[in-house]
Amino acid sequence: MVKTTLYLEEETANVLEQLAIQEGRSEGEVIREALLTYKSRQTRPAPQGVGMYSSGRSDISQKAEELLFQNVRKGR
Repeated sequence: MVKTTLYLEEETANVLEQLAIQEGRSEGEVIREALLTYKSRQTRPAPQGVGMYSSGRSDISQKAEELLFQNVRKGR
C-alpha cells in the first residue's frame, strides 16, 4: 500500500470517524471502499468517433458477421 495524506473539512472528518466506528473498520478502509465504489459507478466515455458516422443501413447489427466476412473476402 501507499501512504497518503488527506485533508478533510471538520464535518467530513467527523462523518468519516462515525462511519468507521459504526462499521468497526478503520477510517482508511472506509475511504478505500468509498473510492472503489465511486470509481465503479463512473461511466467510461465512448471511444472517439463512435456515433459520428452513418452507413445508411439499418440492418448492420443483424448482418454484422455476414458483412464482415464479405469485406474480408474483398481484402478490405
